Amino acid sequence: MKTILNVIWLVLSGFWLALGYIAAGIICCILIITIPFGIASFRIAGYALWPFGRTIVDKPGAGAGSVIGNVIWIVFAGLWLAIGHIVSGIALCITIIGIPFGIANFKMVPISLVPLGKDIVRTDDLRRTYQAGPAYPYPPQG
Repeated sequence: MKTILNVIWLVLSGFWLALGYIAAGIICCILIITIPFGIASFRIAGYALWPFGRTIVDKPGAGAGSVIGNVIWIVFAGLWLAIGHIVSGIALCITIIGIPFGIANFKMVPISLVPLGKDIVRTDDLRRTYQAGPAYPYPPQG
């Protein structure tokens, strides 16, 4: 089922959203100092292409550097990418079939605004981790 949802997602909005993240990543990698933002953008581009079956969790070791980086990210790229998710989500919610994909777009808004200090993991891995004992001290987000 996840594969079918991901293929439909890719056609309806995933491809265009991933292109936005790739563009932001390329712009961020032009300057040496913003390379961590570019890497985060490329990581999220993969998530935007194939989101079903994966979720976002907080990184346990993220600290003040992530907070400062997220503030800079919001100003230069996060706001525009979040607007892209909101517009795409509204457009998808116009039809009944598109409502689950619109909701998925809305769930991606937080990571587009503050990507540093977050990790994208497969839901299968997360379930096995919580069954064996929590490796992450935080519950899954999303």
